[in-house]
Amino acid sequence: MGLLLKIFIPLLGAALAFYFYSAPEDFNEEMLRGKRVIVTGASSGIGEQMAYHLARMEAHLLLTARTEARLQKVVERCLELGAASARYISGSMDSPSLPEEVLREAENTWGGLDMLILNHIGQSGFTYFGGDVGHVRKLMDINFVSYVALATAALPMLKESEGSIVVVSSIAGRIAGPFTAPYSATKFALDGFFSSLRQELIIDKVNVSITLCILGYINTESAVRAVSHVIADTPAPKEECALEIIRAGALRRRELHYPPRAVRTMLLLRSFAPELLDSIVRGSYRLENVRR
Repeated sequence: MGLLLKIFIPLLGAALAFYFYSAPEDFNEEMLRGKRVIVTGASSGIGEQMAYHLARMEAHLLLTARTEARLQKVVERCLELGAASARYISGSMDSPSLPEEVLREAENTWGGLDMLILNHIGQSGFTYFGGDVGHVRKLMDINFVSYVALATAALPMLKESEGSIVVVSSIAGRIAGPFTAPYSATKFALDGFFSSLRQELIIDKVNVSITLCILGYINTESAVRAVSHVIADTPAPKEECALEIIRAGALRRRELHYPPRAVRTMLLLRSFAPELLDSIVRGSYRLENVRR
C-alpha cells in the first residue's frame, strides 16, 4: 500500500497540474495603490502579513481584530511601510453590532470601499468532538455569520466601486477530516453561502467579485500551536500565502488554492478516490498525541 501511494500521488500531482493549468495572469502591485481595503483578523498571522503587503502597495487600510494593543502596533508598522492611511477597530466578531460599526467607519472615512478581506476565526481546538453544541454555535457566529453580516453591509459600497470580496477559508471547508468538526462546519458553510451569492451577483449582472481562498497548513502561530504535535507536514509560509491571497483578490479570481500542489492534489483525490483520501488523512496524524 505504501509503495502504491508513492507511485500514485506523484502521478496524481502531474495530472492535477495539467487539469488546473491556466495562462499566467498579470499582477501589478499598483493595482492596489489608493484602494480602500478592510482586513479582518489583522493583528497576527495571515491577516497581519496581508496588512503589511497592502501597506507596501500604498492602499488605505481599515484593520480589525480582538486585541487592540496588537492592532495598534500593526497599524504603526503599516504607516511606516507606506500605507496611504491606516486605522483600526478592535472587537470580537461574535458581537452583532461590530460588522455594521466597521462598515460605517469605512463609509464615513473613505466614502466607499474597494475590497473586503474576511480572514478572522474563532478559537477552536484540534480534538475529538465532545458534544459541546454551545461551542459550535459560538464558532458559527464568528467564523460564518459575521462573514455574512460584513459582506451584506459592504455590498452597497462594493457595488458602487465594482469591488471585491475575499473569503479566507480552508481545505477543511472542502474535505472533512477528523478532529476539526466545529471548525470544518463553519468553513463548509462559507463555501455554500459565498458560492451561492456569487451566482446571484452574476445573474443580476453585479460586478462584484468573490474569491474563495482554500488554504492548507500555514505557519501561523495559532495553526502551529494547535496541530504541530499531531501533523508532521511542514507548514507553508504565511508571508507568501498572504501575498497570494491579495493577488487572487486583485485579479478577481474565483478561487485560490494554497499551497497549490498539496491542496489541489487533495481536491482531486476527493473527487476520484474519496475513501483513499480519507485513509491517507487518517494515517497522516500522530493519533497518540490527539487529546480527547
